[in-house]
Amino acid sequence: MQLDPSAFVADPDLVQALKERSASIPCDADRVLFRQGDAPAGLYILHRGEATLSMKSWAGESVMTVQTTAGSLLGLPGIIGNQPFTLTAIARSGAQVSFITRDEFTALMQSDPLLSLKVLQVLAAEVRSVRQAMSSL
Repeated sequence: MQLDPSAFVADPDLVQALKERSASIPCDADRVLFRQGDAPAGLYILHRGEATLSMKSWAGESVMTVQTTAGSLLGLPGIIGNQPFTLTAIARSGAQVSFITRDEFTALMQSDPLLSLKVLQVLAAEVRSVRQAMSSL
């Protein structure tokens, strides 16, 4: 299954607002940001470079892989739904990534309803991408 990488890309204003409340994560080498099944502690923002998102079946077979680009929000469905991550995210060497905690993310969404709508746009794009990919199976 092939997802559209642009489905993970957020509005630049949303990315900037998240960045202001986040902490930088060094990616001198490939770095696992989270694994499928992990409990979400926060959200990852890919500012520069690439990250790979992948999913495996319960039998361990690869179900999908997608290369994301700058501006992508990684782990958004997990943090919004308060459910374990359904994907594994690996930032590629040299990527610029930051992390915003669940509490900071929630506070930001509560303080600026317009940003909450921008988050919903990313989630909707992810859903559309999955539906399009499934229709081609």
